[in-house]
Amino acid sequence: MLKFAIISIFLLGIIGQALAQQERKYIREGNDLFDKQDFEKAEVEYRKAADKKADSFEAAFNMADALYKQKKYDEALKQFSALAEKEKDKKRLGEIYHNIGNTLLSMEKTDESIEAYKESLRNNPDSEQTKYNLEFARHQKQQQQQNQDKNQDKQEQNQDQQQNQDKNQQNKDQNQEQNKDQQNQEQNQQQNKDQQQNQDQQNKDGKQDQDKQQQQQGQPQPQEGKISKEDAERLLEALQNDEKQVQEKVQKQKAQEQKAKRLKIDKNW
Repeated sequence: MLKFAIISIFLLGIIGQALAQQERKYIREGNDLFDKQDFEKAEVEYRKAADKKADSFEAAFNMADALYKQKKYDEALKQFSALAEKEKDKKRLGEIYHNIGNTLLSMEKTDESIEAYKESLRNNPDSEQTKYNLEFARHQKQQQQQNQDKNQDKQEQNQDQQQNQDKNQQNKDQNQEQNKDQQNQEQNQQQNKDQQQNQDQQNKDGKQDQDKQQQQQGQPQPQEGKISKEDAERLLEALQNDEKQVQEKVQKQKAQEQKAKRLKIDKNW
């Protein structure tokens, strides 16, 4: 990532004789630590200087600068903004808004950083460094917009792909459901066909049984098993009695015929 140069105020021109020696000492120590990139300790020294002289612009500005270097962007922005509210000198305001622009750009607030750079140039229009940073911020914004458009297009493509996938899945599910219904229908048809065949076979078998039964009606059925001795004797006795009765009847009839014949003969006499 491009590193922006921070306009640091190490010496801001004429140092009034009113500044205390302690404030100057802490600022010098802070500047030495800042040059060594020990920004955390430099911040401490700048705070000590600000405690010695509350309205010290140099101590406050350099302390905000040290906060920025530590990537404490919220604290740095707050410190720079507080300085901008009470500063009247245009050159200093240009330097303050330049650093505000850098801080906002590091916070990925591109639009706000562009406005800060513009404000810096209104107060210090000759700053080439601020002009460069402004153009860089505008370029960043353009790239961000292009990336957003690409992401939007990609998102729309993904949505279209997802919709197509959903549609294909829906069609697949519908085809599977249709195939399942068709299989069920074929199974039902086969079951109905099997049932009809079974019914036809049952009807055929029933008709054959009925025809066979009708053929067997009226015909003497052979008795199964052998006749017992007692039944045989009773049957023989019955036959003998029947024969005896028949003989008696025949003899009685013959006797009646002979008697009638005699009577006829006697009458002729």
